[in-house]
Amino acid sequence: MSDAPWWRGAVTYQIYPRSFLDTDGNGVGDLPGIIERLDYVASLGVDAIWIAPFFRSPMADFGYDIADYRDVDPLFGTLADFDQLLAKAHGLGLKVMIDQVLSHTSVEHAWFLESRESRGNPKADWYVWADAKEDGSAPNNWLSLFGGPAWKWEPRRGQYYLHNFLTSQPDLNFHHPDVRAAILDSVRFWLDKGVDGIRLDAINFCFHDRELRDNPAKPKEKRVGRGFSPDNPYAFQYHYFNNTRPENLAFLGELRALMDGYADVAALGEISSEDSLATMAEYTRAGRLHMGYSFELLTDDFSAAHIRSTVQALEAQMAEGWPCWAISNHDVERVLTRWGKARPSTQLANLLTAMVCSLRGSVCVYQGEELGLTEADLPYEALQDPYGIAFWPQFKGRDGCRTPMPWNDDDVHAGFSRGMPWLPVPPEHRALAVTRQEADPGSVLNGFRAFMHWRRSQPALRWGNIRFIDTAEPVLAFTRHLDGQTILVVFNLADTEVEIRLPAAFGKVHELEGHGLRPGHFHDGQWRLPGHGACFARVA
Repeated sequence: MSDAPWWRGAVTYQIYPRSFLDTDGNGVGDLPGIIERLDYVASLGVDAIWIAPFFRSPMADFGYDIADYRDVDPLFGTLADFDQLLAKAHGLGLKVMIDQVLSHTSVEHAWFLESRESRGNPKADWYVWADAKEDGSAPNNWLSLFGGPAWKWEPRRGQYYLHNFLTSQPDLNFHHPDVRAAILDSVRFWLDKGVDGIRLDAINFCFHDRELRDNPAKPKEKRVGRGFSPDNPYAFQYHYFNNTRPENLAFLGELRALMDGYADVAALGEISSEDSLATMAEYTRAGRLHMGYSFELLTDDFSAAHIRSTVQALEAQMAEGWPCWAISNHDVERVLTRWGKARPSTQLANLLTAMVCSLRGSVCVYQGEELGLTEADLPYEALQDPYGIAFWPQFKGRDGCRTPMPWNDDDVHAGFSRGMPWLPVPPEHRALAVTRQEADPGSVLNGFRAFMHWRRSQPALRWGNIRFIDTAEPVLAFTRHLDGQTILVVFNLADTEVEIRLPAAFGKVHELEGHGLRPGHFHDGQWRLPGHGACFARVA
């Protein structure tokens, strides 16, 4: 499989630019900061970087509200900075993926400023506009993910416009061919620059139901998952009509046709639908997206049964496509807090990395996971995220996972900025700074590096098939098989020792070394695994 495209089995390191490294002292990370730390990223043993939005934006949703798809916001730098970043990353052997937010723009985008002026201008139908009901209320019952109705009144037109997210993020009308053409042209701009891939934010939200039919109510016991909390009224509906419409499949075909004109690039879609695994399988069929990922492993359920059933359910449906797994990102509580609860540890941090990187598929890891960062507990007055501010105190938003990277525990603000950071550096993160961990052979950082470099030497872990072994909690076990080679993988998800007996069919196994995790002990067909221990073995 050495001829596989770069993205198959790749580990991609997600960079949230605002919080990575600030070089100009304004408290916000920037592209020059990424350039400065690319050598560090390359040392981790990852294959690629994914950079969250850095485009021109009023920053109502911190870059996911784009005002110009083809320019860098001055807060982050310039297009020349991006070109330099791309060149340096490629020189270090790193591929570069960038976010593309296609379903909506900022209210400050030139397209929307023109569209809102009247019902007869050239871009009048570029957004989703609808008349009020007879009583003046919104066109239907659709809700915004960030709370309240998904419709905002615009007096210039005497109509409502649709916003699935913030009111300042109006939805584009993808039923209009000129909109699709303009969006694809913006994607082409970055592909022409030489990016290796695009991560597609909320890609199943592009199309809406033309008839604007009401979404049906969802029973209380079903109001879980999909990346939002059950106290959010958005969870009270089945979102059949405001996203994941069948017309989206044809657009994915148009996008893939564009990308097929470039050598060795990839499209990764973020998917959150009523059945995200089924949508992942559908969206990654031949001629559509290269990869898809969803929120199934970004939940609170840390059990072998949940991980096993999630992967098996996707495997049963994904006959053609390729999965991408993530257990953390900029939208959810940090995994070491979410799954480690009150007892996070170095061993657990390294176990989680090894676990997700041993599943069949590609992987996204979020900046700071290699340090074992935990979720920051910020006071209300420090919050920046409009989502968290709206749902405080039951839901504190996404700021807790977006705090600045701690580079040096001796420097002010942990070396992130010489100015006041946009979010505070948690005191507990200073002890986890890169400089301190680099000097500690037993640190999370050095464990992360050891596993990533070891994984590169195991083709079966990168590209092989997967088959789960039925084990009781807290043991997760499976095999990866490729070209006649089978690797047995066993994880103890608990912090206490466990013993398991392998099925007799395995015969002889030979333990593999060098992965850096707490090893188990094998004797007479029985494994003894320490707390948060792991076993990798070649099956004879």
